[in-house]
Amino acid sequence: MTTKTKNRFGMTAAIIAGALLAALPSTAGAQTVERTYGNPNSPIASLAFVPAGANIMFVSGTTPSPPDASKPDELGDTKAQTLSILTKMKAALEAKGWGMGDIVKMTVFLVGTPATGGKMDSAAMNEVFRTFFGTAEQPNKPTRSTIQIAALGRPTMYVEIEAIAAKMP
Repeated sequence: MTTKTKNRFGMTAAIIAGALLAALPSTAGAQTVERTYGNPNSPIASLAFVPAGANIMFVSGTTPSPPDASKPDELGDTKAQTLSILTKMKAALEAKGWGMGDIVKMTVFLVGTPATGGKMDSAAMNEVFRTFFGTAEQPNKPTRSTIQIAALGRPTMYVEIEAIAAKMP
């Protein structure tokens, strides 16, 4: 290969690399966590962009507390369990100076219930979910995956939720 050919390939590679870098979204001036919403009726965001320098908090899988501590195996239905979990999660975040609006990603694990013929009750979970996200008081929605699993730690436990939150310092 001649020097002229090597220079041409080097120059072509530099031009392609520059074009690719220019096509990437710029994060230099990003000062907020950005969310993209697809269907406006969806309870979740389709994308969340967390800029460099954001603080990140991981919320471990959270399970419901029984409404009556003397009956630890009576956790209620999917709706009651989701309310318990999101209420606990909200309190834990607020104790650190964060809020539900800082959550950018959630994973919801649902067990099929006897009342739904062994299928996950995502409608009940979403009913409660919508009271914590995408409201007038708290308009942010996280990205989310909802997965049906075979079982959780106790026979009457139908819901576990984990989350990742992000906010700028």
